[in-house]
Amino acid sequence: MVKVNIVCVGKLKEGYLREACAEYLKRLSRFCKTEVKELPESTLKEEGESILRACRGHTIALAVEGKGCSSEAFAAKLKALCDRGEEITFLIGSSCGLDASVKAAANELLSFSEMTFPHQLMRVILLEQVYRAFMINGGGEYHK
Repeated sequence: MVKVNIVCVGKLKEGYLREACAEYLKRLSRFCKTEVKELPESTLKEEGESILRACRGHTIALAVEGKGCSSEAFAAKLKALCDRGEEITFLIGSSCGLDASVKAAANELLSFSEMTFPHQLMRVILLEQVYRAFMINGGGEYHK
């Protein structure tokens, strides 16, 4: 079973965000082993150092300047990584973003939108899209 890591800065403060993440983590458990690693907020440089220590496998940093894609293209990307048996790590920075060292070290930068989202909400959005990708790849009816 493939392993998907979410490395993020800060804890989820709002109960509704924790509940949403828990729901998608539960749904994902039938497709992959998913681990969320919350790192403490600090200076951008210190956060970057902590993030880099937590990276495993193919790393995808969420960054506004990254390349965007459709849900179908994202699903195809995850399928290719899973087919190669690669561990996948997604990186979500703090409200200050990601240190340049993290962006430089990542295998790729991914943008979900040109808009800015709260970093805590981004965790929910990412988990939903990972779940959607597995459903697309499995021929499920979730994606319409």
